[in-house]
Amino acid sequence: MSKKIQHMRNALRERPELYLFMLLIVLVALGNGFSDAVYGNYYKEVYNVTAQQRAFIEFPRELPGVLCSVIIAALAMLGDYRLSIIAQILALFGLTVMGLSTPPYALMLVFLFINSLGMHLFFPLQDSIGMSLAEPDKLGRRVGQYASIRTACAFVSGIIIFITFRTGVFTFKSNIRPVFLVGSAFFLLAMLVAILLLKVVDKDSVRQPRQRIKLLFKKEYKYYYVLTALSGVQKQLAYVYGSWVVIELLLKGTDVMSMLTIVASFVGILFYRQLGKWLDRFGVKRLMTFSALMFITIYMLYGFVVWAVVEHLIPGDRWKVMLVYLMFILDRMSMQTAIVNSVYLKSIALVPADVTPALSAGVSLDHVMSIIAAQVCGLIWVYAGPQYVFFFAAVFSLGNLYVARKVRIEQPSVASAQTSRD
Repeated sequence: MSKKIQHMRNALRERPELYLFMLLIVLVALGNGFSDAVYGNYYKEVYNVTAQQRAFIEFPRELPGVLCSVIIAALAMLGDYRLSIIAQILALFGLTVMGLSTPPYALMLVFLFINSLGMHLFFPLQDSIGMSLAEPDKLGRRVGQYASIRTACAFVSGIIIFITFRTGVFTFKSNIRPVFLVGSAFFLLAMLVAILLLKVVDKDSVRQPRQRIKLLFKKEYKYYYVLTALSGVQKQLAYVYGSWVVIELLLKGTDVMSMLTIVASFVGILFYRQLGKWLDRFGVKRLMTFSALMFITIYMLYGFVVWAVVEHLIPGDRWKVMLVYLMFILDRMSMQTAIVNSVYLKSIALVPADVTPALSAGVSLDHVMSIIAAQVCGLIWVYAGPQYVFFFAAVFSLGNLYVARKVRIEQPSVASAQTSRD
């Protein structure tokens, strides 16, 4: 045990920026766990939204994902680390206002937008920073570790939310939302750690602020952009409509949603670690195929389960509830394979400086599709039936299988990189 402690101390002295970044991931993940993870119940219990209103909320909530590439491109001269500080400030401000008051529905959307802007701004930054800090021979393992840390934090916050909502310590019935204020505290700590990380990085000259970059969609990254567009559709199913099945069709509250998050996170912790090892062992292309088959299979099964629930084909509430819960967990697990997309981009990048602007462009494309998918799925839910939302996603996921068959993972030559720059 003493040798392990000494090894950790030596590693901390040698690479303090890596462990500070991991701490930053922890704090941001906990901030999201006490906010984004309970938004669905917040909308329902406080504003009593319908399925169509729930779809519309995704516009101001996902619009920051579209704008983040423009913001990162405009402020690129500040560098990734300074932008990560700004991201925490925005997330902190928006969530704090919603925690201290119950604004009118329209005004709530404004503060939701501000909070979401901070969170979405950090998404491509954490991928870029994390991969830049990873050792070249441990890229897949490090990416898996980062994702596992985020999932572990979702697990912890889920337990706390379950206990506090079940016992009445946290509630959406009062004007002040304690759960959001706890999330704000974590974003405040994240801001302080981001400032400290900036000082450590500047001191050691690990990563210098780069010059302003003109954001471009390069043809060399076309399959990455296709994957991110598909991810935008799949994300709506996992985090919006999958949750809405539990909230709207099964009429479950925040405590149940948090319990599902706990179970999904526990499974995810193990799955993420294994996924990182698989990336290093089997490579990106095989993991892409695995991811595609997971999406197609799970959404088809999900659609049939929801169809059986809507048509009352499952005898007894117990089996109905258990099947929906199982599909919810599998759906969340399938979304974890999205880390393969970032590693794929890293493996084909013409130059290292392309990674962050390409990631942010991908995030924007993801969210354009996410906004469109939210509105389309809302109409499908109301006019065709909830089950067809999942069949729709299964059809879209065939695109993942197409990309997996088409991609070639190889390091671009210097000549091709030069041609691209010219």
